[in-house]
Amino acid sequence: MKKDIEIAQEAEVLPIAEIAQKAGLTPSEIEPYGYDKAKINLDPTIQRNHEGKLILVTSINPTPAGEGKSTVTVGLADALQAAGKKTMIALREPSLGPVMGLKGGATGGGYAQVVPMADINLHFTGDFHALTAAHNMLSAALDNSIYQGNPLKIDQRRVIWKRVLDINDRALRHTTIGLGGPTSGVPREDGFDITVASEMMAILTLSTDLMDLKRRIEKIVLAYDFDKKPITVKELGVAGALTVLLKDAIKPNLVQTLAHTPAIVHGGPFANIAQGTNSIQATRAALTLADYAVTEAGFGADLGGEKFMDIKVPKLGKTPDVVVVVATVRALKHHGGQALADLNQEDLTALEAGVGNLGQNIKAMKRYGKPVVVAINRFTSDTDAELALVQQAAKAAGAQAVTADVWAQGGAGAKDLATLVVEKAGEVHDFSPLYKEDDSALEKMTKIVQNVYGGSAVELSDKAKKQLSSFAEHGWDKLPIVMAKTQYSLSDDAKKLGAPKDFTVHVREFVPKLGAGFLVALTGNVLTMPGLPKHPAALDIDIDEKGQITGLF
Repeated sequence: MKKDIEIAQEAEVLPIAEIAQKAGLTPSEIEPYGYDKAKINLDPTIQRNHEGKLILVTSINPTPAGEGKSTVTVGLADALQAAGKKTMIALREPSLGPVMGLKGGATGGGYAQVVPMADINLHFTGDFHALTAAHNMLSAALDNSIYQGNPLKIDQRRVIWKRVLDINDRALRHTTIGLGGPTSGVPREDGFDITVASEMMAILTLSTDLMDLKRRIEKIVLAYDFDKKPITVKELGVAGALTVLLKDAIKPNLVQTLAHTPAIVHGGPFANIAQGTNSIQATRAALTLADYAVTEAGFGADLGGEKFMDIKVPKLGKTPDVVVVVATVRALKHHGGQALADLNQEDLTALEAGVGNLGQNIKAMKRYGKPVVVAINRFTSDTDAELALVQQAAKAAGAQAVTADVWAQGGAGAKDLATLVVEKAGEVHDFSPLYKEDDSALEKMTKIVQNVYGGSAVELSDKAKKQLSSFAEHGWDKLPIVMAKTQYSLSDDAKKLGAPKDFTVHVREFVPKLGAGFLVALTGNVLTMPGLPKHPAALDIDIDEKGQITGLF
C-alpha cells in the first residue's frame, strides 16, 4: 500500500495557470509561486455577482491520530467536480508543529489530497513565517519601549503578549527574558505560544482586506500600565510596519487536488485554542468563483464547527447550506471504550457505547437550523455490521449517513455523499444563531456548553471572575467567545469519552483578543504551546541526494 507522500509525488500536477483559468481567475489575478502554487488577488473591477453554495465539513471528536476530515473534504469536492458541479475547496494551512510532531499534515490523504503536498505541509508560500515575524516584531517593539524609558508606563508584570514559534517546544512555555545586564533589556517573565495560537493568525483569517487587517492589528491589547489601563498596538505605533510584513500573507493561496479541483489553502488557526477556520478571504473567493465551496472547520463539531457558526459566519455574511459531520467506526469504538491498539477489531458493544458522541455532534450542528448529513469515512477494517450500526445511530439523531471511501478511491468514493449534499443544499432552511450579541460572556459560554457539548454549566475560577469584571469596565464583556478546550472530549477533560452528561466546564482564565474581536476562554489543561511526543514524526522524515522527501506521512 502506497503512502500519502508517494501518491502525491507520482501525481500529475497541472500548471497553476491552468488551475486558475479553470477557477475563473484572470492572469492578472494570480501571482505564481513557481509551477504549482499562486497567490490570489481578486480584481475588484471585475464584476462577479455570484455566490455559491457553502458546504461545511466538520467531525465527531477524533482519536489522537485524527480521522480524515480533510481527506473527506477533498474527496467530496472531487466528487462534486466529477458530477459536473463547478467546485472549489477552502482549507487551512498546516502548522509545522503537528507536521513534525504527531498528528500529521492537513492536505488530506491517499487519493483525496491537495498538492503539492510536501510544500503545503512545510514552508508553502511563507505565510506562517511572515506571521511569526510580525508577531515577534511586535514583541520586540513592546520590550524596546519598556527599555527606552517606558513612555507608555507599561507594567512589565502585566504584559499578556507572548512570543510565538511554529514548532512544538514545551521548554519555551514559560521563560525569563532581559537577562544579561543593563544593555540586554528589562528582565521579566515571558513565554511562547505556537504561531497558530497567535492573535495575528486570528486577525489574518478574519480580515476582509489589507486596511481591515491594519485596523484590527491596532486594537491588539498587549499589556496594562501601572493604572491597569490596557495598552494597544495603536499606542505603540507599529501597526503600519506589521501590516507591511503581512501584505503578501493576507492573499489566499491557490493550489489543486489530485483530480485538479481548484483549492484555496489559507490561514491556520487551531480549533482547540483558536477559531479553527480558514480565512474570510479564502472562503469568499471560493464562494465567488464556484457553485459549490467546500470548506472545513478544525477538529470536531464542538470546536471548529461551533466557532465557524458563531465566530466566522457573522463576519462572512454567509451561512452553510449543508453541514457534513465526518465519523469513523474507529473513533466511535474508541469513544465506547475500545483500546486504541484494538480499533481494527470488530466490537459492536464498544461501538454501541460510543455512537452517542456522533449523536451529540449531530444535535449540536442541527441546533443552527441547517441540514446535517454524516459521512462515514471508511477504513478497511470496518465491517458491514459496524457500518450499519453507525448509519442507524445517525438516523436516530436525525441525519442521513452515507459511506465514503475517498482515501482509496478519491472522488469516486464519495459519489453518494456528493449526491446527498447537492440534494440537501437545494433545501431552504433558516439559520438560528446560538447566542445573542448582547448576551454576557457567561451566558454565551453556558449556551455553548449546554447546546453544543451536552454539559450543564460553566464554572469560573477566581481569576476568570476578576477578569470578566475588569472586561466589563472596558466594554469587552459581551464579545463573542472562543472556547479553548481539548479536542478529544465534548467536555474539558480529555479522558471523558463518548457523550458525557451533566458535566461542568471549568474556565481558568480569559485572554482578550480585541483585534480578532473575541475573548478566549482557557479551559481544563489545554495548552497554547504543545510539546513533542516521545517519538515525533520528525524522526521518520528524511531527504535523499535528489531532493526526494520520505517519511512525510
